[in-house]
Amino acid sequence: MSAGLPANGSNNGTAHSKGSELFIPNLCSPQPVLFMVLLTELVVLVHVLAGSGLRAFDWTLFAGISLLAQWVVLLTAALLCWLRVPLSRFALPIVSALCLLLISVITAASSALAQALLGPLLDIPPDWSWVGRNILIANVLGGIALRYFYLQQQLQIQQRAELQARLDSLRARIRPHFLFNTLNSIASLIETRPERAERAVEDLAELFRATLKESSASTTVADEIRLLELYLDIEQLRLGERLAINWAIQPGCEELPMPSLLLQPLVENAVYHGVACIPEGGTIEIQVSAEEEHLYARIENPLPAEATPSEGNQIGLANVGLRLQAMYGEDASIAADQAAGRFIVELNYPARKISD
Repeated sequence: MSAGLPANGSNNGTAHSKGSELFIPNLCSPQPVLFMVLLTELVVLVHVLAGSGLRAFDWTLFAGISLLAQWVVLLTAALLCWLRVPLSRFALPIVSALCLLLISVITAASSALAQALLGPLLDIPPDWSWVGRNILIANVLGGIALRYFYLQQQLQIQQRAELQARLDSLRARIRPHFLFNTLNSIASLIETRPERAERAVEDLAELFRATLKESSASTTVADEIRLLELYLDIEQLRLGERLAINWAIQPGCEELPMPSLLLQPLVENAVYHGVACIPEGGTIEIQVSAEEEHLYARIENPLPAEATPSEGNQIGLANVGLRLQAMYGEDASIAADQAAGRFIVELNYPARKISD
């Protein structure tokens, strides 16, 4: 039935070919099944109200139709759950047609069974037009549900594409700033300490490989710490003993997933807007821990006298906050505060795979 197909079926028929994602949700989970049950019950309610009215509402008819309709819905959901893997091998039009055929068969069998069991008890002769009407209604409802599931899948695909573009944009805004600052640090060493500048160039080459990775590539806490170590080594060549680092990495956190370049902008802020602005320098504290399936990170740095929030610092915090929100939604958070002459940034997010 056309209700289960997209408006531009000529293009989307191949979009759901073998190996693609099935547009029907996992009907083994409660949410889509609840939608189907509520939609069916709403249609039954409208049907009974149209026939009997509100004052003389026929509760017996309502109960009987609801029993038959929900039997068809739940049995269809169970079979589609079982057939989900085989159906995913077919194109969209074929999947829609097979689903509607399955609904028709289940409705016809259930209606015929109801007539066979209840007809003799109520002294009602078989009425095959009633079976045909039930099949037609079931196909209309099934087409509406299939169309809803298809549009919901297309919305999710669009949201994922927009999210990926947003993350790529944020990464693009981070990379030039980070790399230009690193190049400036190396330039300051060429004349005075050429051998250290050569070592810094080698570190920079490794940094390039890390920062130019595809955004979809999986990274871990260990990868991000390695990136921070390379960056801080370069900065330490420029700042010398003025820059001290205090690492506090909880054992077992290294293999947990972490979005690439998540901590680096925050550490860069700690260097450029904190330690580098203090004549005597200071210590940056970097803490990473995990608790109750969440990963926590804390970056703390000293503040220069009469420090005010800088634009560059706020941009870095905003970018990291947007990335966490885009990837994890309300499950992640980031907060910044000043206390006792130190600037503190704390963030946390679910310690699960980014692709989840």
